[in-house]
Amino acid sequence: MLLAIDIGNTNIVIGGIDQGTISFEARIATDRIKTSDQYAAEILSMLNLFGIKPPDVDDCIISSVVPPVFNSVRTGIVKVIGKRPMVVGPGLKTGLNIQMDAPSQVGSDRIVIAVAALAEYAPPLTLLDLGTATTIEVVGKGGTYLGGCIIPGVRVSLEALTSRTAQLPGIRLDRPKKVIGKNTVDCMRSGIMYGTAAMLDGMLDRVEEELGFSTTVVATGGMAQFIVPLCRREIKLERDLLLKGLHIIYQKNKKI
Repeated sequence: MLLAIDIGNTNIVIGGIDQGTISFEARIATDRIKTSDQYAAEILSMLNLFGIKPPDVDDCIISSVVPPVFNSVRTGIVKVIGKRPMVVGPGLKTGLNIQMDAPSQVGSDRIVIAVAALAEYAPPLTLLDLGTATTIEVVGKGGTYLGGCIIPGVRVSLEALTSRTAQLPGIRLDRPKKVIGKNTVDCMRSGIMYGTAAMLDGMLDRVEEELGFSTTVVATGGMAQFIVPLCRREIKLERDLLLKGLHIIYQKNKKI
């Protein structure tokens, strides 16, 4: 079994991939002050939860966008399975031609998602990742990574709104019943949810106008399942792009 781990700003996604099939997926909170021993204990606990023993893990691959947490998680993995994980970064084969000013600065999660999407869909593609940040990235014809944009995420926007206003409460991000709210909570919920959906619709129009051609739009990330149904554009929802991409990159780079 391959253990695939993505370290995000809010959650660490842990997946088990057995012969190309995702056998389990779990999430633990990203915490910058946890030690490697604490992460080792949490990862071991997750493996036990799904009936996986450390000897069952043949190898591991990690992607991370949180440098302060990366070393603790990597060391924790070594303590659990006794193997040093493969790390997504410069030097690994991805199959992407990255046309950016500084390719090394492209987040590893962006690369992983693009690799996974290209395995499922023909380019050109516009990829949406709705997590702590909402990111848009464009993969052109021939699998060329053209760039994209980064936007404050849904929950980040909500936290900024509630923390900087005296009379606006914290709310749950349920689907709004109407665009025009009749009370403060419904007004906030509509603004956050429909506002994000409308922003994505508008950004996709502008992206394709700049490109000069239409693209297949694919969305992933924790908030995608809530926002995508509110969008007017046709958007394909893919929950497990990160784990699928990690598996593909591992297969491209594993030692024979």
